[in-house]
Amino acid sequence: MQHLIIADRDEETRRRIAGYFSGSEYKIIEADSVDVVLRDVLKKKARVILLGSEFDGLTAMEMIPLLKRCNRNVSIILISNEESPALIRRFRQEDIFYHALKPVNGDDREEFRQVVQCAFHNSSDRRLPKKAPVSEVQPGGAPEMFFGMEFYWTPI
Repeated sequence: MQHLIIADRDEETRRRIAGYFSGSEYKIIEADSVDVVLRDVLKKKARVILLGSEFDGLTAMEMIPLLKRCNRNVSIILISNEESPALIRRFRQEDIFYHALKPVNGDDREEFRQVVQCAFHNSSDRRLPKKAPVSEVQPGGAPEMFFGMEFYWTPI
């Protein structure tokens, strides 16, 4: 079973997001402290983390580099209402997987499900052996990078 950590200081937000995944194939861990998150990241149990913008006295800008040092393959989905382009660029430079706005109603459920599914798929790809060199790639040419994932285009 794949572990999904929901780390946010707001209990209501954690519960709402956890509810989106009830009955799913993920083991949901609602974390209200940094030590829970770090333990699961260090043990490599957690592959995807939904991280609030402020958590247990630390900002996301402080947490993300720490989590990436513990496990560089962890996918971090930042949950924040921050819309400052400069700050979002800084988050992306820290190698977050996705930036989502805090959920306000049930309409957000599908976005979160799709993003988490894609993050798990992406994190499992990182564990696989590297792709064949471009010279050995089937027709379609060199890969293109979108959102941190390689895509090979095949002509129709």
